[in-house]
Amino acid sequence: MSLQNEIKQLIIDCLDLEDVSIEDIDTDAPLFGDGLGLDSIDALELGLAIKKQFDVKIEANSEATKAHFYSVASLASFIESQRG
Repeated sequence: MSLQNEIKQLIIDCLDLEDVSIEDIDTDAPLFGDGLGLDSIDALELGLAIKKQFDVKIEANSEATKAHFYSVASLASFIESQRG
């Protein structure tokens, strides 16, 4: 499974999005607001799940973190950059 699909599956599992499949999540669409419609509580849960699954450090409330969480694509490149 590609990293992007792994992230999509993690989003679905950690946020209990039962009616959503990997194919329903656009890799480049915003995760919050108009895109997938996630909120700040979803962001916290997703952040914890990503830390746990991918062993990356995420700074809370930083502008960089907001940018990383923009879309599945931006999360994937952040995780890859953290893995070194």
